[in-house]
Amino acid sequence: MDLVEKLKDIKAKFEEINAQLSDPAVLSDQEKIISLSKRRSELEEIVSAYDRYEELKKELEENQRIIEEEDDAELVAFAKEELETLKKEKEELEEKIKFLLIPRDPNDDKNVIMEIRQGTGGEEAALFAADLLRMYHRFAELKGWKFEVIDINESSGLGGIKEATVSISGKSVYGDLKFESGVHRVQRVPLTEASGRIHTSAASVVVLPEVEDVEVEIDPNDLKIDVYRSGGAGGQNVNKVETAIRITHIPTGIVVQCQDERSQLKNRQKAMKVLKARLFDIKSREQADEIAAQRKSMVKSGDRSEKIRTYNYPQNRVTDHRIGLTLYNLSGIMEGDLFELIEKLKIADRAEKLKNG
Repeated sequence: MDLVEKLKDIKAKFEEINAQLSDPAVLSDQEKIISLSKRRSELEEIVSAYDRYEELKKELEENQRIIEEEDDAELVAFAKEELETLKKEKEELEEKIKFLLIPRDPNDDKNVIMEIRQGTGGEEAALFAADLLRMYHRFAELKGWKFEVIDINESSGLGGIKEATVSISGKSVYGDLKFESGVHRVQRVPLTEASGRIHTSAASVVVLPEVEDVEVEIDPNDLKIDVYRSGGAGGQNVNKVETAIRITHIPTGIVVQCQDERSQLKNRQKAMKVLKARLFDIKSREQADEIAAQRKSMVKSGDRSEKIRTYNYPQNRVTDHRIGLTLYNLSGIMEGDLFELIEKLKIADRAEKLKNG
Protein backbone atom coordinates (compact mmCIF):
# COMPACT_ATOMS: atom_id res chain seq x y z
CA MET A 1 0.00 0.00 0.00
CA ASP A 2 1.43 3.38 -1.00
CA LEU A 3 1.54 6.45 1.23
CA VAL A 4 -1.63 8.07 -0.13
CA GLU A 5 -3.71 4.87 0.15
CA LYS A 6 -2.53 4.39 3.73
CA LEU A 7 -3.51 7.98 4.54
CA LYS A 8 -6.94 7.53 2.95
CA ASP A 9 -7.55 4.50 5.15
CA ILE A 10 -6.50 6.44 8.25
CA LYS A 11 -8.83 9.33 7.38
CA ALA A 12 -11.70 6.90 6.81
CA LYS A 13 -11.04 5.38 10.24
CA PHE A 14 -10.88 8.89 11.75
CA GLU A 15 -14.27 9.81 10.26
CA GLU A 16 -15.73 6.51 11.44
CA ILE A 17 -14.57 7.30 15.01
CA ASN A 18 -16.14 10.78 14.77
CA ALA A 19 -19.42 9.18 13.73
CA GLN A 20 -19.26 6.70 16.61
CA LEU A 21 -18.60 9.52 19.08
CA SER A 22 -21.87 11.12 17.94
CA ASP A 23 -23.83 7.88 18.30
CA PRO A 24 -26.20 7.97 21.34
CA ALA A 25 -25.52 4.27 21.98
CA VAL A 26 -21.80 4.98 22.33
CA LEU A 27 -22.33 8.11 24.44
CA SER A 28 -23.82 5.95 27.20
CA ASP A 29 -20.69 3.77 27.37
CA GLN A 30 -17.98 5.71 29.25
CA GLU A 31 -15.21 3.16 28.59
CA LYS A 32 -16.00 3.16 24.87
CA ILE A 33 -15.90 6.97 24.76
CA ILE A 34 -12.49 7.04 26.47
CA SER A 35 -11.10 4.40 24.09
CA LEU A 36 -12.45 6.12 20.95
CA SER A 37 -11.34 9.58 22.11
CA LYS A 38 -7.82 8.30 22.73
CA ARG A 39 -7.68 6.69 19.28
CA ARG A 40 -9.06 9.86 17.68
CA SER A 41 -6.39 11.94 19.40
CA GLU A 42 -3.69 9.58 18.06
CA LEU A 43 -4.95 9.95 14.47
CA GLU A 44 -5.76 13.67 14.52
CA GLU A 45 -2.26 14.97 13.65
CA ILE A 46 -1.86 12.49 10.77
CA VAL A 47 -5.28 13.39 9.34
CA SER A 48 -4.51 17.10 9.62
CA ALA A 49 -1.21 16.56 7.77
CA TYR A 50 -3.01 14.51 5.10
CA ASP A 51 -5.64 17.25 4.58
CA ARG A 52 -2.88 19.81 4.05
CA TYR A 53 -1.10 17.36 1.71
CA GLU A 54 -4.23 17.13 -0.48
CA GLU A 55 -4.56 20.94 -0.50
CA LEU A 56 -0.94 21.27 -1.57
CA LYS A 57 -1.44 18.88 -4.49
CA LYS A 58 -4.37 20.99 -5.75
CA GLU A 59 -2.40 24.23 -5.34
CA LEU A 60 0.56 22.73 -7.22
CA GLU A 61 -1.71 21.60 -10.07
CA GLU A 62 -3.30 25.06 -10.29
CA ASN A 63 0.08 26.83 -10.36
CA GLN A 64 1.32 24.42 -13.03
CA ARG A 65 -1.81 25.14 -15.11
CA ILE A 66 -1.22 28.91 -14.83
CA ILE A 67 2.41 28.51 -15.98
CA GLU A 68 1.38 26.40 -18.99
CA GLU A 69 -1.81 28.20 -20.08
CA GLU A 70 -1.84 31.86 -18.96
CA ASP A 71 -0.44 34.75 -21.06
CA ASP A 72 -0.06 37.21 -18.17
CA ALA A 73 3.72 37.34 -17.63
CA GLU A 74 3.44 38.79 -14.14
CA LEU A 75 0.91 36.11 -13.06
CA VAL A 76 3.10 33.35 -14.54
CA ALA A 77 6.19 34.69 -12.74
CA PHE A 78 4.27 34.73 -9.46
CA ALA A 79 3.00 31.17 -10.08
CA LYS A 80 6.56 29.93 -10.76
CA GLU A 81 7.85 31.52 -7.56
CA GLU A 82 5.01 30.08 -5.49
CA LEU A 83 5.45 26.68 -7.16
CA GLU A 84 8.94 26.26 -5.66
CA THR A 85 7.66 27.19 -2.19
CA LEU A 86 4.80 24.69 -2.49
CA LYS A 87 7.13 21.92 -3.70
CA LYS A 88 9.39 22.45 -0.70
CA GLU A 89 6.44 22.41 1.71
CA LYS A 90 5.15 19.20 0.08
CA GLU A 91 8.53 17.46 0.47
CA GLU A 92 8.76 18.50 4.13
CA LEU A 93 5.19 17.38 4.76
CA GLU A 94 5.87 13.98 3.17
CA GLU A 95 8.78 13.46 5.58
CA LYS A 96 6.63 14.53 8.52
CA ILE A 97 3.88 12.11 7.48
CA LYS A 98 6.38 9.25 7.25
CA PHE A 99 7.45 10.02 10.82
CA LEU A 100 3.83 10.15 11.99
CA LEU A 101 3.10 6.78 10.38
CA ILE A 102 5.82 5.01 12.38
CA PRO A 103 3.95 2.69 14.79
CA ARG A 104 3.93 4.08 18.32
CA ASP A 105 5.34 2.09 21.20
CA PRO A 106 2.19 0.82 22.97
CA ASN A 107 3.92 1.48 26.30
CA ASP A 108 4.53 5.20 25.61
CA ASP A 109 1.36 6.33 27.38
CA LYS A 110 2.11 4.34 30.52
CA ASN A 111 3.34 5.55 33.89
CA VAL A 112 6.76 4.33 34.98
CA ILE A 113 8.71 2.76 37.78
CA MET A 114 12.18 4.31 37.86
CA GLU A 115 15.12 2.78 39.73
CA ILE A 116 18.33 4.74 40.36
CA ARG A 117 21.42 3.04 41.82
CA GLN A 118 24.86 4.15 42.93
CA GLY A 119 27.55 2.82 40.57
CA THR A 120 31.35 2.92 40.61
CA GLY A 121 32.93 5.79 42.49
CA GLY A 122 32.10 5.27 46.15
CA GLU A 123 30.44 8.10 48.04
CA GLU A 124 30.70 10.44 45.04
CA ALA A 125 28.64 7.94 43.00
CA ALA A 126 26.01 7.94 45.76
CA LEU A 127 25.88 11.75 45.66
CA PHE A 128 25.51 11.67 41.87
CA ALA A 129 22.67 9.14 42.16
CA ALA A 130 20.94 11.61 44.51
CA ASP A 131 21.51 14.40 41.96
CA LEU A 132 19.89 12.29 39.23
CA LEU A 133 16.93 11.56 41.49
CA ARG A 134 16.48 15.29 42.06
CA MET A 135 16.89 16.00 38.32
CA TYR A 136 14.08 13.62 37.40
CA HIS A 137 11.93 14.96 40.24
CA ARG A 138 12.34 18.51 38.89
CA PHE A 139 11.59 17.35 35.34
CA ALA A 140 8.43 15.63 36.58
CA GLU A 141 7.36 18.87 38.29
CA LEU A 142 7.94 20.85 35.10
CA LYS A 143 5.85 18.32 33.15
CA GLY A 144 3.07 18.36 35.74
CA TRP A 145 3.59 14.68 36.57
CA LYS A 146 3.16 12.99 39.95
CA PHE A 147 6.49 11.86 41.46
CA GLU A 148 6.25 9.39 44.35
CA VAL A 149 9.12 7.72 46.24
CA ILE A 150 8.46 4.01 46.81
CA ASP A 151 11.73 3.07 48.51
CA ILE A 152 15.05 4.82 49.16
CA ASN A 153 18.28 3.56 50.69
CA GLU A 154 20.42 6.48 51.79
CA SER A 155 24.21 6.25 51.73
CA SER A 156 25.46 8.57 54.46
CA GLY A 157 25.00 11.94 56.10
CA LEU A 158 26.29 13.69 52.95
CA GLY A 159 22.98 13.17 51.17
CA GLY A 160 23.92 10.38 48.78
CA ILE A 161 21.75 7.37 47.98
CA LYS A 162 22.65 3.75 47.35
CA GLU A 163 19.40 3.17 45.49
CA ALA A 164 15.93 4.60 45.08
CA THR A 165 12.70 3.39 43.49
CA VAL A 166 10.08 5.91 42.43
CA SER A 167 6.75 5.95 40.65
CA ILE A 168 6.13 8.69 38.05
CA SER A 169 2.64 9.12 36.63
CA GLY A 170 1.12 11.51 34.12
CA LYS A 171 0.74 11.95 30.38
CA SER A 172 3.10 9.91 28.13
CA VAL A 173 5.63 9.39 30.93
CA TYR A 174 7.25 6.24 29.50
CA GLY A 175 7.39 7.81 26.04
CA ASP A 176 9.52 10.65 27.45
CA LEU A 177 11.67 8.70 29.91
CA LYS A 178 12.30 5.32 28.25
CA PHE A 179 15.66 6.39 26.82
CA GLU A 180 16.99 7.28 30.27
CA SER A 181 17.77 3.63 31.07
CA GLY A 182 21.50 2.98 31.21
CA VAL A 183 24.71 4.06 32.90
CA HIS A 184 25.10 7.79 33.56
CA ARG A 185 28.67 9.01 34.15
CA VAL A 186 29.73 12.17 35.97
CA GLN A 187 33.04 14.03 35.80
CA ARG A 188 33.58 16.59 38.56
CA VAL A 189 35.52 17.46 41.70
CA PRO A 190 33.81 15.49 44.49
CA LEU A 191 32.73 17.06 47.77
CA THR A 192 34.78 14.32 49.42
CA GLU A 193 37.99 15.21 47.50
CA ALA A 194 40.16 17.78 49.27
CA SER A 195 42.84 18.10 46.57
CA GLY A 196 40.42 19.35 43.91
CA ARG A 197 41.07 16.57 41.37
CA ILE A 198 38.34 15.66 38.88
CA HIS A 199 36.91 12.19 39.45
CA THR A 200 34.73 10.01 37.23
CA SER A 201 31.82 8.23 38.91
CA ALA A 202 28.65 6.57 37.70
CA ALA A 203 25.07 5.74 38.55
CA SER A 204 22.58 3.52 36.74
CA VAL A 205 18.99 4.28 35.81
CA VAL A 206 16.27 1.77 34.91
CA VAL A 207 12.90 2.92 33.55
CA LEU A 208 10.10 0.33 33.51
CA PRO A 209 6.55 0.83 32.19
CA GLU A 210 3.89 0.30 34.83
CA VAL A 211 1.64 -2.61 33.92
CA GLU A 212 -1.97 -3.52 34.53
CA ASP A 213 -2.89 -6.68 36.41
CA VAL A 214 -4.09 -8.32 33.20
CA GLU A 215 -0.63 -8.00 31.62
CA VAL A 216 1.29 -9.90 34.28
CA GLU A 217 -0.04 -12.94 36.10
CA ILE A 218 1.66 -13.76 39.40
CA ASP A 219 1.00 -16.98 41.26
CA PRO A 220 0.64 -16.11 44.99
CA ASN A 221 2.47 -19.37 45.75
CA ASP A 222 5.56 -17.90 44.01
CA LEU A 223 5.79 -15.06 46.53
CA LYS A 224 7.60 -14.87 49.85
CA ILE A 225 6.36 -11.86 51.82
CA ASP A 226 8.20 -10.47 54.82
CA VAL A 227 6.93 -7.72 57.11
CA TYR A 228 9.32 -5.60 59.15
CA ARG A 229 9.65 -2.22 60.82
CA SER A 230 10.50 0.81 58.70
CA GLY A 231 14.02 2.05 59.35
CA GLY A 232 15.31 5.57 58.88
CA ALA A 233 18.81 6.93 58.29
CA GLY A 234 21.27 5.50 60.78
CA GLY A 235 19.03 2.51 61.38
CA GLN A 236 16.64 3.98 63.95
CA ASN A 237 13.05 2.77 63.81
CA VAL A 238 10.63 5.23 62.30
CA ASN A 239 7.59 3.08 63.10
CA LYS A 240 7.10 0.97 66.18
CA VAL A 241 4.81 -1.37 64.23
CA GLU A 242 5.71 -3.62 61.31
CA THR A 243 4.49 -1.81 58.18
CA ALA A 244 7.41 -2.22 55.74
CA ILE A 245 7.04 -4.97 53.13
CA ARG A 246 9.63 -7.10 51.35
CA ILE A 247 8.39 -9.37 48.54
CA THR A 248 10.56 -12.07 46.97
CA HIS A 249 9.47 -13.60 43.66
CA ILE A 250 10.85 -17.12 44.11
CA PRO A 251 11.08 -18.23 40.41
CA THR A 252 13.17 -15.20 39.37
CA GLY A 253 14.78 -14.22 42.67
CA ILE A 254 13.55 -10.63 42.27
CA VAL A 255 13.26 -8.81 45.60
CA VAL A 256 11.29 -5.59 46.04
CA GLN A 257 10.55 -3.65 49.18
CA CYS A 258 8.61 -0.61 50.26
CA GLN A 259 8.66 1.22 53.57
CA ASP A 260 7.43 4.62 52.45
CA GLU A 261 3.88 4.40 53.79
CA ARG A 262 2.70 3.96 57.37
CA SER A 263 0.11 1.49 56.11
CA GLN A 264 1.21 -2.11 55.56
CA LEU A 265 -1.46 -2.49 52.86
CA LYS A 266 -0.27 0.56 50.91
CA ASN A 267 3.36 -0.60 51.11
CA ARG A 268 2.31 -4.01 49.84
CA GLN A 269 0.39 -2.46 46.92
CA LYS A 270 3.38 -0.32 45.94
CA ALA A 271 5.81 -3.23 46.20
CA MET A 272 3.56 -5.38 43.99
CA LYS A 273 3.42 -2.56 41.43
CA VAL A 274 7.24 -2.58 41.23
CA LEU A 275 7.39 -6.38 41.02
CA LYS A 276 4.89 -6.48 38.15
CA ALA A 277 6.83 -3.81 36.26
CA ARG A 278 10.09 -5.77 36.63
CA LEU A 279 8.51 -9.06 35.53
CA PHE A 280 6.86 -7.35 32.56
CA ASP A 281 10.22 -5.84 31.61
CA ILE A 282 11.91 -9.24 31.65
CA LYS A 283 9.14 -10.71 29.49
CA SER A 284 9.26 -7.78 27.04
CA ARG A 285 13.05 -7.91 26.67
CA GLU A 286 12.96 -11.66 26.04
CA GLN A 287 10.42 -11.13 23.28
CA ALA A 288 12.43 -8.24 21.80
CA ASP A 289 15.59 -10.36 21.80
CA GLU A 290 13.80 -13.11 19.90
CA ILE A 291 12.33 -10.72 17.33
CA ALA A 292 15.43 -8.57 16.75
CA ALA A 293 18.45 -10.45 18.05
CA GLN A 294 20.75 -9.09 15.33
CA ARG A 295 19.38 -5.57 15.05
CA LYS A 296 21.20 -2.74 16.78
CA SER A 297 19.23 0.46 17.26
CA MET A 298 20.80 3.92 17.46
CA VAL A 299 19.07 4.53 20.77
CA LYS A 300 19.73 1.32 22.70
CA SER A 301 17.21 1.84 25.47
CA GLY A 302 17.33 -1.79 26.51
CA ASP A 303 21.07 -2.14 27.08
CA ARG A 304 21.51 -1.01 30.65
CA SER A 305 25.17 -2.00 30.89
CA GLU A 306 26.10 0.63 28.33
CA LYS A 307 27.31 4.12 29.22
CA ILE A 308 24.69 6.36 27.68
CA ARG A 309 25.53 9.84 28.94
CA THR A 310 28.33 11.90 30.51
CA TYR A 311 27.80 14.93 32.75
CA ASN A 312 30.97 17.07 32.77
CA TYR A 313 30.72 19.74 35.45
CA PRO A 314 33.93 21.75 34.72
CA GLN A 315 32.76 22.34 31.14
CA ASN A 316 29.02 22.63 31.95
CA ARG A 317 28.60 19.91 29.31
CA VAL A 318 26.27 16.95 28.87
CA THR A 319 26.99 14.41 26.11
CA ASP A 320 24.61 11.66 25.03
CA HIS A 321 26.87 9.03 23.48
CA ARG A 322 24.13 7.15 21.63
CA ILE A 323 23.34 10.01 19.23
CA GLY A 324 26.54 12.06 19.56
CA LEU A 325 24.68 15.02 21.06
CA THR A 326 26.52 17.56 23.24
CA LEU A 327 24.72 20.35 25.10
CA TYR A 328 26.46 23.06 27.14
CA ASN A 329 23.61 23.39 29.60
CA LEU A 330 24.51 21.00 32.40
CA SER A 331 23.34 23.38 35.14
CA GLY A 332 19.91 23.70 33.51
CA ILE A 333 19.64 19.97 32.82
CA MET A 334 20.40 19.11 36.45
CA GLU A 335 17.52 21.47 37.36
CA GLY A 336 15.18 19.35 35.25
CA ASP A 337 15.49 21.01 31.84
CA LEU A 338 15.62 17.72 29.89
CA PHE A 339 13.27 18.87 27.14
CA GLU A 340 15.77 19.36 24.29
CA LEU A 341 17.72 16.24 25.21
CA ILE A 342 14.65 14.02 25.26
CA GLU A 343 13.24 15.50 22.05
CA LYS A 344 16.53 14.84 20.20
CA LEU A 345 16.54 11.23 21.45
CA LYS A 346 12.97 10.76 20.22
CA ILE A 347 13.82 12.19 16.79
CA ALA A 348 16.89 9.95 16.50
CA ASP A 349 14.84 6.90 17.43
CA ARG A 350 12.14 7.72 14.89
CA ALA A 351 14.74 8.35 12.18
CA GLU A 352 16.32 4.99 12.92
CA LYS A 353 12.98 3.22 12.74
CA LEU A 354 12.21 5.00 9.46
CA LYS A 355 15.57 3.93 8.02
CA ASN A 356 15.01 0.32 9.00
CA GLY A 357 11.51 0.29 7.61
